[in-house]
Parts: sequence; C-alpha cells; structure tokens
Amino acid sequence: MASSNIRVLAPLETLDYFDSQTVRLPREVTPLQAWNLIMEDPQPLLKIAFKLRDAVSRGFGVKSIGGFSGMSKETVRAGDYLDFFLVEHSDDTTLVLTERDRHLDVMTCVSVEGQEVSITSSVTVHNAFGTAYMLPVGIAHKVIVRNMLRRLQRKLAA
Repeated sequence: MASSNIRVLAPLETLDYFDSQTVRLPREVTPLQAWNLIMEDPQPLLKIAFKLRDAVSRGFGVKSIGGFSGMSKETVRAGDYLDFFLVEHSDDTTLVLTERDRHLDVMTCVSVEGQEVSITSSVTVHNAFGTAYMLPVGIAHKVIVRNMLRRLQRKLAA
C-alpha cells in the first residue's frame, strides 16, 4: 500500500479493523463519481442496518446517523459532508471520509487507479462499546462493500 493512493487511519498493525476491496470497472470514474453511483440507490439491507444501528447505539449515547440519503454531489472538498461522513480529502484519485466519536474512529477511502476502484475501511476503537459494536459490523461490512462494488460494476456495464 505504500505506493498506492489508499489512505488508512493508522499503521495497519495498530488498526482494530481493516478491509480493502477492489474491482475493475468497464470504464474509468473518479472516486466521487463511484461514491455517487454506489449511493444513488442504497441497498435495502443498508437501510435496515442503519435503523438497527441507530436504535441500539442511542442507548449508549451515540448520535444517530440515519444512513445514506442517495443524494449526489458534483464536487466536494475537505470539510464538506457526504451524509454523515466528513470529507477529509478529495482529489481525482482519492476520496477520504471519516466519522469519529468517543467509541471509535472510522475512515472510508474510495480510491481509483485506472479502471480499478477500491473501497478501504479502517477503524480504531476507543472502548468496550466500540469493540462490541465492531463485532457484527465488521462481518456485515465486508459483505455490504462486496455487494456495493458488484452493483457498481453492473451499473457501468449496462
């Protein structure tokens, strides 16, 4: 990863969660275009997962995030928001999104290299709730991202 445009929260050996998945698309897109295409029609499973997440987390003092709106943005820059994610960096090859709270820090990086798009997620937890939260989320996240990337491939192949 040293020579790639993928960004993570911290050195890999110090992360509590790490997942990176890559697909080859029929044509090149920017990271923001990939994000918009993926999020314009969020998976039904995601809506259910976010409602459950918000209901459970609320009892532990975690703010509700509501999930993804499906709204596209033409441009973003550091300091903007894409739904609940803070945009920390955006250029033609990398989109870095974060959500940080007292329980955990999450970074999602959408990066492109030619026709390949990668979604990389890295997490550091701060307490027992963060650790417990990541047990089911870590498993589900891999499946959800895999499905997102497959849907993106099909969308661009049509």
